[in-house]
Amino acid sequence: MKILVTGAAGFIGSKLSEELLARGDDVVGIDIMNDYYDVRLKEARLQRIDDFLQSKDPTKTGTFRFIKMDLADRQAMEKLFADEQFDKVMNLAAQAGVRYSIENPLSYVDSNIVGFAHILEGCRHNKVKHLVYASSSSVYGLNESMPFSIHDNVDHPISLYAASKKSGELMAHTYSHLYRLPTTGLRFFTVYGPWDRPDMALQKFAKAIFEGRPIDVYNYGKHRRDFTYIDDIVEGIIRVLDNVAEPNPDWNGEKPDSATSPAPWRIYNIGNQQPVELMTYIETLEKYLGKTAEKNLLPLQPGDVPDTYADVADLVRDVDYKPSTTVDEGIKNFAVWYKDYYQVS
Repeated sequence: MKILVTGAAGFIGSKLSEELLARGDDVVGIDIMNDYYDVRLKEARLQRIDDFLQSKDPTKTGTFRFIKMDLADRQAMEKLFADEQFDKVMNLAAQAGVRYSIENPLSYVDSNIVGFAHILEGCRHNKVKHLVYASSSSVYGLNESMPFSIHDNVDHPISLYAASKKSGELMAHTYSHLYRLPTTGLRFFTVYGPWDRPDMALQKFAKAIFEGRPIDVYNYGKHRRDFTYIDDIVEGIIRVLDNVAEPNPDWNGEKPDSATSPAPWRIYNIGNQQPVELMTYIETLEKYLGKTAEKNLLPLQPGDVPDTYADVADLVRDVDYKPSTTVDEGIKNFAVWYKDYYQVS
């Protein structure tokens, strides 16, 4: 297949591109390459993809082309879809970060709403067989029933980042309903691992530890996250990408199910189903870095939820998959990568 991966220079997008290439898919990757964080890390991820292809038999892998592009550029996006005629699309491009959205809300409208509308239009007009897109566990907002279920309403987001992701799910449903475009949204739960973003917890903590600075530990380290390892996320994406969304024939408008539809539209959680306290997460990082962090204990930040915990029963039922990498194993892999990439010890 020919697959478009948006956000291809990103943490998840680069790893996904590599795995799709390994199984023989042709990948076109796009990314705006903005300076939200160090562009050199994005460039290094793209180089990793090139190195991977150079190390393989070209007759057994797909091809990769990278295009620097902004999802908010309507004309460029129209031309891309018309020229390439993709079979499937994985939309990972987004302005990320809950905390950044509190200070810079409009950047999320441009990328996560306007940009996603351009993706939907491209898929609609060029007969894309399946659009899969990244949503987030942040959409659960003020929900307190655990584990978080895709069948519960998510109408109370507490950051514009979360609201923009919820908006994407609603926009996708409209296109699935009106144009019969198969779409699937994936609510990721705290993805972590090698090659992650510098603004994410592990890199922020590791950098501070090596520089001898205290780390800020919010909610006094007591909030829990369903930390999900990058390889597990990518495996889930590929399985869902291959499992084209279909209408739910049993959907009932009098008792509407929030995760399915009479249109070809689906929502899934991808989470580890094993919430871990933040303090345990930090202690595991300390173990594998071989250093102890000085901790600055603080209250919960605005926009943050106390706990996340994924119900992945539908993912297991429909694609026979659930994440399984332990936090201990995942952080060990991260620590090895971090020390090598940043040349610290």
